[in-house]
Order: sequence, then structure tokens, then C-alpha cells
Amino acid sequence: MEYIKTPKVENVRLIENHSRNKDIGTLYLTATHLIFVDSERKKEQWIVHSHIQNVEKLNLVQSGSPLRLRCKNFQVLNFIVAQERDCHDLYSSLMKLSKPVKLAELYAFSYNPREEQLAQHEGWDIFKLNNDFLQMGLPTLHWKISRINQDFDICETYPPIICVPSLATPALLLGSAAFRSKRRLPVLSYMHQRNSAVIVRCSQPMSGLNSRSIEDEAYVDLIRRSKPRANDFMYIVDTRPMINAMANRAQGKGYENTDVYENIKYHFLGIDNIHVMRSSLNKMLEICWDSNCSTSAWLDGLNSSGWQRHVHSVLQVSRFIAHAVGVEGRSVLVHCSDGWDRTAQVCSLASIMLEQRYRTIDGFLALVQREWLDFGHKFSHRCGHLDGDSREVSPIFTQFIDAVWQLLRLKPTWFQFNEKMLMDLHDHAYSCQFGTFLGNCARERITQNLSTRTYSLWGWMVKRVPLYTNPFYDTTKSELVDGKKVEHLLLPPTTPHFVKFWLAMYNRHTLSLQPREHFSVAMETMNSDAAKLEAEVTSLRKARNMLRSALGLRKKSEDQTIGKGTALSGAVVSVNHTILSNNNNNIKSRSNSTSSSSSTPSAQQAAESNNKSSTPPSSIVTSQATTATVDDSSSIVVFKNQANGDSPSSPENSSSTAYASAVDEPNESSSSGDDQQMKEVASELQRISTKCEGKVES
Repeated sequence: MEYIKTPKVENVRLIENHSRNKDIGTLYLTATHLIFVDSERKKEQWIVHSHIQNVEKLNLVQSGSPLRLRCKNFQVLNFIVAQERDCHDLYSSLMKLSKPVKLAELYAFSYNPREEQLAQHEGWDIFKLNNDFLQMGLPTLHWKISRINQDFDICETYPPIICVPSLATPALLLGSAAFRSKRRLPVLSYMHQRNSAVIVRCSQPMSGLNSRSIEDEAYVDLIRRSKPRANDFMYIVDTRPMINAMANRAQGKGYENTDVYENIKYHFLGIDNIHVMRSSLNKMLEICWDSNCSTSAWLDGLNSSGWQRHVHSVLQVSRFIAHAVGVEGRSVLVHCSDGWDRTAQVCSLASIMLEQRYRTIDGFLALVQREWLDFGHKFSHRCGHLDGDSREVSPIFTQFIDAVWQLLRLKPTWFQFNEKMLMDLHDHAYSCQFGTFLGNCARERITQNLSTRTYSLWGWMVKRVPLYTNPFYDTTKSELVDGKKVEHLLLPPTTPHFVKFWLAMYNRHTLSLQPREHFSVAMETMNSDAAKLEAEVTSLRKARNMLRSALGLRKKSEDQTIGKGTALSGAVVSVNHTILSNNNNNIKSRSNSTSSSSSTPSAQQAAESNNKSSTPPSSIVTSQATTATVDDSSSIVVFKNQANGDSPSSPENSSSTAYASAVDEPNESSSSGDDQQMKEVASELQRISTKCEGKVES
């Protein structure tokens, strides 16, 4: 509170970007938020201090002193303060409040979710790393879950438990960690349950110009052999451009030497570093916030920023890893420089492409917990939570969320969640409202006791699952890759133009560019209607089952009677139709030998005569079941017709096997007397069948 010089400023104008609307109201400055309330109290703007990226005090204008706020959730606010002194006080206060020095000054330590009904313990234990390993099918014959890093002795930025090869000894692990940057040795990130190929993540080796480590070489070879096809080669994917890796080699770091690491194929896949990504996003946001540029200038600015090109590059590296694991069945070792930026991006995206579980709400949040939080992405540095080195700030997590949205847009029915969940996840990584994303690694969060001092974002998001649910989600999708059907493998196209600009993310606060009905309202309405329909279907099924149970005995007996009558009546017409057709064919064949002038009437008369003479007597039709063999390839089974002589439906030819099974297999509910009666009917069938065959042939 000591930074707040003027807690309330009246007669302030709010000018929204890309809009001519000007709202006049009052600004309130609190310890956690900047609040704007218009004069009619119909509109409120709440801006948490952690979301403020920078504050600009512009030159004086006739109406007052302008103050511009650019936020990390891509919102731009332009205030015009009547008094220049009030504007300066606001500027000074916001500069201090938006960049706290200590972790305890962040919003998460004073946040109290009274209206959310959220308990402090909720969410902290939902996505445990050990449970995620168990869902992968670990441990296995080749991989074990190890607690060797329980006290963070091997690597301070790794979680307490890691998954390593079963044959790896502590000495081998310690030797490999000593040879890797920040001691981030290779550990399992993902295992394919069908072919046991794995994705392993780590940092660059400290190889320098000619250094090597026997332990690290043996450990990498052990990872390669830790699968059923132990003789396969393994990919090592260096996500950096080759020139960057060569420059690091001069500093004592570098990359693996293929002369000493056996049976590997090395690939440099060229994702740029954090500084290029920060500059690229800033260029894109400048053109998005420019309200005076033309369409052609906007497109040129978007293209020159390179943001979409970088997103495409990240997706293509992830695609290479997913194809190697899911299609080729080969293990992949992935690293960048320190293994917590580009490595986290591509390992997460490759897991989403490979595993349907990570396209669900719970699975995706568990993936973020594992790959980003547990394995040490530096959120406090990259998101600028505290006042520090601005060169450490970079939109790595923003780029990952954008890449996930590109996959969601490409296959919208393959994801259980929608873009609303992605945007909330992105915003709260920067808001510091919850303790989930505070700190740079798991060790810092444990040291700061965040689980007892702050609230969990996961507990808050779990309560909003209906809002995040995609109603078009389908779990039965599969994909054809190289002519083979691979279940649930999502490989994006390689063409760069499939990456689109995410308007709902980067211009969400520009109301003139958004649909009139907000997508969250439409999604909530759709999910509500779907829930009502599911409830109605459930109630109808219960009512149907109650009726069936109440009418069970009557229905069973009626089904037997109706089934016998229908089968018999249909069968008797079938035999009559067969005999008549066969006789007609015989007469036509005989009449073909006579003169053509008299063939037609004689055939018709013969057909009528034979039809009358060949039709079985009514006593036979109504009392017997007959099998009439027409030729060598088919036979028809005929049952009793109804005694009242009702006209049956049109006959259908069926195989003798189908009708024989209907006669030979008694109903489970029938009595032993019914069984005996069916046997008698079957024997009578054989007797009359021979008699009918003789009539047909004659």
C-alpha cells in the first residue's frame, strides 16, 4: 500500500483500442487491481497488476494527460486523466505495483476466492507425477520410477521422482548429470504403450571442442536399448539451429559427437531462441494494436513479424518426433540448450499428437503439470512475474498454447477441451492469482510452501469443466499414415499456410473484430442443452426398462406366438412361390421347342394349369412344414401358415442354414414340450421335402 499515492481519480476517460467510444468514469487503485467504473456504473474494468506489461505516459493533449497500459493478456487501455499530477501519481504507482521485487508481494498470497467456493487444499494433488507415470504403463521391464532425486541432489530443476532405464546405476546417473548443462540428465518424458518407444528429454552436453563422458555415452546407449527392438538406432533431436549449437560449443557446451555415441542419427531442427521469439511477438502485437493501419499493411506486418512461421517450426519439430515414435517405433532424445524452453514445447506437442489422453481436459492439464511445471520451465523469469532481467522474459508458453490451438482448429472433434480453456490457462500463467505457476521449478514451489499459502489453479479450473467442454468431441478417430491405420495419431500438415492467426486470442479485447455473440456464451448454452437431452434420454430408458419388467411374462409369450406365426406364414408363401416359379420355368423351356407363333399363349395356359395342379392342398399347407429344393445351390424352408388364411407378406429367399437354425435351436424360454414339438416338426419337414421335390421335377 505504500506505493499507492492516489487511490482514487475521478473524471477519467477510457478509450478502447480500435474503437471511438469514450467512457468517462473513476479509477480506483488497490494493492492488487486497477479498477475503472464508468459514471453510470454500468461498466467495470478490473486489471490485475501482474497482467500489466508496461505503462506509458504520453505527451499532453488538450483534454488531459494520456496514460497507456499494455497487458500480458493482449489488452490495451488508454486513459486520459484530467490532472497531470494525478496521471504522474498513477504512473509511478503502477510501475511499482506491476513489477514486485519479492515473491510474497504477488497477488496469489492475498487472493481469497470467497465467491468461488474453493478450498485451499483443492487441486494441489490432482496431477501427481507418479500417477501420470503409472497411466503410461510404468514401470516396465526396461524402465523404472526412481526417487534418486528426492532431495534434489542430482538436479535442482528436476522433480523429486524421475523415470530412468531399469539397468541404470546411481554412478551412471551421476556421471551423466555431471556432463549435462544444469545437470539436466536424460530422463523419460513419454513412452508409447504399443511399441515401447520413448521420448527422452535433457539439456545439451558439456562437450566443448573435444570433451567426452564415458558415463554419458553408456547411459545414452542404455536408453537406446531400453525397448523390445534393442538393435534399433535412436534419433537425437537438437531443436536449435546448427549455428547456435556451434557457437555454444565454443563456450564449452555444444552437442553430442556422433563418432562416440553409437547407433544414433543426429538432427538439427532449427527453432530460434527466446530472444527471437520475444521480438517476434512484440512485432505482431504492434500491428494488432495499430488501429490506423490498412489491410495490406496489417498483412505485411503480420508476415514480417515471423510469429506464425515460428509456431509452424515448433509444430514441425514435434511432428518429426511423433512420427519417429508412433510410426517408425524409434526412441528420440530431445534437447535444446538447457532443456526447459524448446524441449518442453516439442515434448508436450509430440505427446498430444501421439496420445489421445492428452487431448482430454484432465490429460492436457496433467501434461502441463509434468512437462512444464515439474520439469522446470522458468515461469517466473519467462512470464516476468518479478522485477528482473528483461532479457529472460519470453513468450515460450504463449507459443505452446498457440500451437495447441492450431492442432485443435485442425481436428476440432479430437479434443475434449475448447479454446476457452487454453486462453484461461494462458492468462493465469501470467496473472499470479494462483500459486500453481509461481517459481521456476518444483524445488522453489516446495521451498516456498505454495500449496499451503496459495490456491491451486487446477482446483479452480476443475470447477469450470462444463465451460471448457467441447460438445463435438469424438473418441473414435484414427489416422492413415504411410498407408497404415494408426489409431489416434494426429500429424499436422507440413505446409506452412495451415498455421492461422488466432484472432480470438490476440484481439479478444477489440470488440469490433469479434462476433456479436461471445463464443463462451454459445458454448455454455450448447453444453447446457446437451446435458438436458442426455437427462431426458436417461429418463426414457428407465421408463422403458420399467415397462419391460412389468410386462415381461406377457411379452415373452406374445413374442413366441408372433415369432412362430410370422415365420410359418412367410415360409409357406416362399414354398408356393418357389414351386410356381419352377413350374413356369419348366413350361417355358418346353415351349421354346415349339413354333414361335403359339409359344406365348400355350405357356400361359400351361402355367395356369400347372399352378392349379401343383399347389399343395390347403390341408397340407396349413398343417405341415415343407422344404422345397429348387436347384443344387439353394433351398427354402417352409413353415406352417396361420389357420385363418391371412395373406402374408411378400416372400423372401433365404439360405437353408438360416431357416434350419431357426428350427433346430429352441428358444431358451420354451418348455421341454415345445422342444419335442419342434423336433417333430423338423422330421416332418424332411418327409414332405422329398415329396415336394418329386412334384417340382415332374
